Amino acid sequence: MILAIDVYYREDGTAKTVGVLFNWDDTEPLEIYEETFLQVAAYIPGQFYKRELPCILKLLDRVDLDSLEGILVDGHVFVDNDEKLGLGGHLWESLNKKIPVIGVAKKSFHNTEKVSIPIVRGKSKNPLFVSCVGMELDLTVQRVQNMKGIYRIPDILKTLDQWTRKK
Repeated sequence: MILAIDVYYREDGTAKTVGVLFNWDDTEPLEIYEETFLQVAAYIPGQFYKRELPCILKLLDRVDLDSLEGILVDGHVFVDNDEKLGLGGHLWESLNKKIPVIGVAKKSFHNTEKVSIPIVRGKSKNPLFVSCVGMELDLTVQRVQNMKGIYRIPDILKTLDQWTRKK
């Protein structure tokens, strides 16, 4: 099973973290986890992970990590071809490199063509950028490409986004 995680930052300074548990061919989550984080760090350019990672780790306290094939984050694993860590890479290190992490981002970084592969889904001309650590990149790209849904964003990830925005 895969756990896809996203964090939504509210105007009151709190954050809502949601995780959806699924198998690659699912259209609906098997389970949904929610967690509120009351003390969100300020955003620091170039260090986004310092804001998001504590929220993700708090949610992961509620999940059986041994049951996971991987964790999917809304973002990048690496932010350059030299494998400087992005959110996904910092998560992987925080989990002692035991659980593969997949990054699915809506925007690319410059100089990431070796560590991130663009894929086009549905009729969209805008790609998603897939990266990973702890698993084979080509296989991961194929799995994300084949996720259910006819639009750019797979159905499971749309569901995740909707849950993060619910009050």
